[in-house]
Amino acid sequence: MKSSNKIVVAVKGVIVYEGRVLIVQRTKEDKIGGGTWECVGGKIEFGEDLESALLREIKEEVGLSVTVEKLLYATTFKTDPTRQVVILTYLCSSDSSNAILSKEHSSFKWATKEQLRLLLSPEIITDFEKNNVFSIEVLN
Repeated sequence: MKSSNKIVVAVKGVIVYEGRVLIVQRTKEDKIGGGTWECVGGKIEFGEDLESALLREIKEEVGLSVTVEKLLYATTFKTDPTRQVVILTYLCSSDSSNAILSKEHSSFKWATKEQLRLLLSPEIITDFEKNNVFSIEVLN
């Protein structure tokens, strides 16, 4: 039986509050990227608008209502030979730092640029550098 190729589209938010970015840590039990730090977001559902999907994912994962400001960048990579992920990353602003985690994540942090460089994966840092995320004015 031939395995079929699959493309997954996800949206992520670089959520900024008082100059810091919200990052979340996947639970250790997570099969993909367990224990790693990432920006908030997830897969879009069929028929869903991109920004609506992002707002839904942020609400589900950290309980925040945010404002989607603009698209920062798009990237793609393979998680295995038959599964490709496309991620659209948006700049978002929050007027609250009161995150409430879902069961998907074990921890959260409002991180400075220096902390982001220490905690995020090399792939995310490369994307941030390539797309000038670290030089966004609203970041301390």
